[in-house]
Amino acid sequence: MDRRVVITGLGMVTPLGIGVQKNWESVCAGVSGITEITKFDPSPYSCQIAGEVKDFRPEDFLDKQKIRRFDVFIHYAMAAARMAMEDSGLKVSSSNSHRVGCLTGSGLGGLTMLEHFHRILLEKGPRRVSPFFIPGMIANMAPGQIAIEFGAKGPNLSIETACAASCHAVGESFRYIHEGIADAMITGGSEVVVTPLALAGFCSMRALSTRNDAPQSASRPFDMDRDGFVMGEGAGILILEEMELALERGANIYAEVVGYGLSGDAYHVSAPDPEGEGAIHCMAMAIERAGLQPEDIDYINAHGTSTKLNDASETKAIKTLFGEHASKLAVSSTKSMTGHLLGGAGGVEAIYMALTIENGIIPPTTNYDTPDPECDLDYVPNVARKRKVNVAMSNSFGFGGTNASLVLKKFNP
Repeated sequence: MDRRVVITGLGMVTPLGIGVQKNWESVCAGVSGITEITKFDPSPYSCQIAGEVKDFRPEDFLDKQKIRRFDVFIHYAMAAARMAMEDSGLKVSSSNSHRVGCLTGSGLGGLTMLEHFHRILLEKGPRRVSPFFIPGMIANMAPGQIAIEFGAKGPNLSIETACAASCHAVGESFRYIHEGIADAMITGGSEVVVTPLALAGFCSMRALSTRNDAPQSASRPFDMDRDGFVMGEGAGILILEEMELALERGANIYAEVVGYGLSGDAYHVSAPDPEGEGAIHCMAMAIERAGLQPEDIDYINAHGTSTKLNDASETKAIKTLFGEHASKLAVSSTKSMTGHLLGGAGGVEAIYMALTIENGIIPPTTNYDTPDPECDLDYVPNVARKRKVNVAMSNSFGFGGTNASLVLKKFNP
């Protein structure tokens, strides 16, 4: 059973703001959400900057009991889901509840709560650890709580594939609707790991930028002087629906999901395959399943983390797959402004891709000052570009060599 799948609702919580409008205005203006870390004292760390969410009021989206009992990554996921559901106008009732599912991605789940209760255990003993600790931090509680909130009784899963998690989540949700397993899915991802332990781990790997004196210019994908990624946090949730049902209820349609690819590098625990073989296969699968050719792609929202290895590998993969068309592609990394939301990145970037198609504006790669001979594509440097985009692709690649690609298309009934 092959059914068409469309995007009807969007919700965002990111370092650029709360809500889709604020995010879109900021990313098109090239605004950075990266600042010095305020959640804890970062002075002992080699990296002291991150894309923290600012001005988030959980009480605007959740009742006090849920705020206390659940990790912040669940707060963000539920807030973004509420915004997406309101945007979509989708109503879950007894007649359709088993056909509406929820599938989200997260790389590490409730690390904030884990670190908090570990301190409680060490300082005050096991009896002081809350009975809500485990259900409050496990990754699948994000789709679990979203489903409870809206009464969605269809497929309910969480995906934990590192930085590809929420791209995989959107892709799998697309498959469920496409194949007739569900009629609508609440999907995307959430991540909140700007914590002492996570920062220490990434610093030890020497994966993060140490441009502490200039936070807003620290994330510089594809630039010669890039020196590592910058952690970000937040959530991006989308509502996917079967096209006919969406049209019947008069839903606004942002774009159509037409392709999804996934692959593994089978190469290294954290480094990408330098030849980009897994990324090539992943992108090619997404394009083939969409019934398209590489030259049909107008824009790629790149994984573009601002690390030496990833940016060069992704560039090589794009050039290999697209051949001569690679030079005609617009390729940009919105991580230059949001930082890297890890397991939440794919959901946020799928939203930016849908808005690019709807509005005909391609977000820039900011902080692109010095070209790198190994990275020689059109990265939409520093200034957003007005351009009609019919078909766009988004890439997300994660530790362990796990890859995901999505293809969206301008909706034409």
